[in-house]
Amino acid sequence: MALYAAAAAVLAGVESGQGSIKGLVYASNFQNVKQLYALVCETRRYSSVLDSVIASAGLLRAEKKLRPHLAKVQRRVSRNEDLLEVGSKPGPASQVPRFVRVNTLKTCLDDTVDYFKRQGFSYQGRAASLEDLRVLKGKHFLLDPLVPELLVFPAHTDLHEHPLYQAGHLILQDKASCLPAMLLAPLPGSHVIDACAAPGNKTSHLAALLKNQGKIFAFDLDAKRLASMATLLARAGVSCCELAEEDFLAVSPSDQRYGRVQYILLDPSCSGSGMLSRQLEEHGAPSKERLRALAGFQQRALCHALTFPSLQRLVYSTCSICQEENEDVVQKALQQSQGAFRLAPVLPSWPHRGLSTFPGAEHCLRAAPETTLTGGFFIAVFERAEGQR
Repeated sequence: MALYAAAAAVLAGVESGQGSIKGLVYASNFQNVKQLYALVCETRRYSSVLDSVIASAGLLRAEKKLRPHLAKVQRRVSRNEDLLEVGSKPGPASQVPRFVRVNTLKTCLDDTVDYFKRQGFSYQGRAASLEDLRVLKGKHFLLDPLVPELLVFPAHTDLHEHPLYQAGHLILQDKASCLPAMLLAPLPGSHVIDACAAPGNKTSHLAALLKNQGKIFAFDLDAKRLASMATLLARAGVSCCELAEEDFLAVSPSDQRYGRVQYILLDPSCSGSGMLSRQLEEHGAPSKERLRALAGFQQRALCHALTFPSLQRLVYSTCSICQEENEDVVQKALQQSQGAFRLAPVLPSWPHRGLSTFPGAEHCLRAAPETTLTGGFFIAVFERAEGQR
């Protein structure tokens, strides 16, 4: 009941203009912010349908003490696609599967698959194509064809209460969000910087790739998000990460602590225009002024990251679909590096590439519900050019 009450309070706050969904969720002090955020977003997604259902059922007349927002969230919206009118066609975002990364710091793929089998799920093995993921239904699940240890369940599968998730054995993470760490591919024992780290899913993925051997320097300016991240990393069994409440732009590349850093993951603040839930918080495209400000910060952060003396490989990623935050930032950083870095050609079979705004932009990756069955995303992999130091 506490979850529903917290969700109702957030919904009321959003509608009265007290703040955004994300801001009010983090300010709620509810223990499981991800669960609360998911419930609020799903309730908002089907708000008009839920209003109709509540009205037709006479729910508020029958329960005088029930507030409208509480009535909405108590309609068990984890399956609220069943409330849609017959014949309505769900959008691409609603068909994105539930991706679940097996946390290899705590368990292994085989044990996880066996656990789900014992719970009555049917394992179909490794998917052969995106179409296999698109048609998943019921209690069937697959292994993703590209990302190791990434399981795929039907859309709207809710695993927030699952014991493996609660124990940190599973990370609920969109496939596109798994690509940055996978493409950075740090070797065990390496030193890595996660420049804008919170909320921490990518950091935990890096730690799993490192097998907790080496060091991750993780920076973020938001103390509350950093505290939540510390809890997430502890639950995931991460022991190789050093958290710092610090602006990455203030971190000196000449500091001896970072002299061995060969890998940097930079996933800076962005408009979030590719996020599946963003349509619930904002209407329309981000303003030109906001994009200009974000792109300015992103470019400064990227150019700063490229000055670390031992850097060999960097992944720049955003959950934005805007050219200003993606190809434009990458092009300017490449120009400023004066040939020291180039874009690495990665995942040649990936179907959605960067916009053709400059030579080499095809090496960048884009993602979208329509083309990759994921959230909207952008990734560019920088590698130091041979002979450059």
